[in-house]
Amino acid sequence: MNPRVLALSGGIGGAKLALGLYQTMAPNTLTVLANTGDDFDHLGLHISPDVDTLLYTLAGLADTERGWGRAGETWRFMTELRRLGAEDWFSLGDQDLALHVERTRALRTGEGLTSITTRVANRFGIHAQLLPMSDDAVRTQLSTSIGVLDFQRYFVAERTLPTVQHIEYQGAADAAANPKVLALLANEALQAVVICPSNPWLSIAPLLAIPALNSAIAACKAPVIAISPIVGGAAIKGPTAKIMTELGLPVTAAEVARFYGTLLDGYVIDHADAALANEIGIPVLTTSTVMRNDDDKQRLAREVLDFAQALR
Repeated sequence: MNPRVLALSGGIGGAKLALGLYQTMAPNTLTVLANTGDDFDHLGLHISPDVDTLLYTLAGLADTERGWGRAGETWRFMTELRRLGAEDWFSLGDQDLALHVERTRALRTGEGLTSITTRVANRFGIHAQLLPMSDDAVRTQLSTSIGVLDFQRYFVAERTLPTVQHIEYQGAADAAANPKVLALLANEALQAVVICPSNPWLSIAPLLAIPALNSAIAACKAPVIAISPIVGGAAIKGPTAKIMTELGLPVTAAEVARFYGTLLDGYVIDHADAALANEIGIPVLTTSTVMRNDDDKQRLAREVLDFAQALR
């Protein structure tokens, strides 16, 4: 029985640790569960940004300089789209576009998102299980100072500038959790559940809003460990700190631990937040959580896995 690890991840920030785990662990022992609350239909295509970021990252195809999309991307489609005066606020590279077209075609034939994602991961040579959190639609919507916005409108078109007042995960209450992840959470071979340092409110909460998934994580025998995305009162990347402030929450690593609450058996914080360890109330690993390169990702992955073993 091969030891298994489940990682919960959003896009860019979470994908860094997912890659570290992937590079550290034996082939086919890692499962990554991706947020699909960011999914949306655009130009007639079904786009799964976090799933795609994880696909490209684990396959070694990601553009690490730009921080999103494919390396070596070309943009002839977008150039022509602008010439036509069409909607161009969401950039689609030519290689990236092929994936969206194929996903949309397959969905229209009745193939599920899990099957499509598995098929693409195999084509990309990924030796890990990458799963969407559900084949049902869950959509993150934000009530903001300029009205209710779908996630991508808020994040890309509005560049996260509007003030966030409330966040909802439409469809989550009725969504079926991915059956493959439910089976893994009940499997005695599962050694750890790792919540990657993704935005808790935008990237991880949509997963936890699916009742069966939340319950299965709470009931699993493996230790559940989260890595704080807040370091020294600031977010490493993205609008996490901004959203916390707008929701009236203190921007601290301890507050993120409170958000996850009783799901957690252990918590990982940066050295910059070492003084907070005693107020978190569960076992804490203090280390360097900033991942600047692959060595950092692999080191943090090994430390998280060792922490999980100690908690077991």
